[in-house]
Amino acid sequence: MSSSDPRFFPPHPEGGAPLPFSEAVQLGDVLYVSGQIGNVPGTLALVPGGIVPESRRALDNLRGVLERHGSSLEAVVKCTVFLADIAEWKTFNEVYREYFPKNLPARSALAASALALGARVELECIANVPARK
Repeated sequence: MSSSDPRFFPPHPEGGAPLPFSEAVQLGDVLYVSGQIGNVPGTLALVPGGIVPESRRALDNLRGVLERHGSSLEAVVKCTVFLADIAEWKTFNEVYREYFPKNLPARSALAASALALGARVELECIANVPARK
């Protein structure tokens, strides 16, 4: 496999159900991470409590995918944020700044009429995968 061939990383089965997408795809030194919601790892259950705990869990889930594939939050160059209610944008941003205190990635945020499993937030990103030394 050459560096110009994409590498597809299937998701871990959540709640025993195989999901029909890759959790990430790497092409060269770029990692494309599928949308992450605030589900408890290994399950399809959302963390309780609304936008703040869901945002933290979604960002933790995002960090987990990045780290599994040789990247990190610090290497994220672009995020897309989907919110079930755009009125929660300010609250989401307060949590987001905890995870990205400097070198803020380029970002888009939008409201969606509905998110998977009734989630309040979903995040996807593009990140650099540093060359291994």
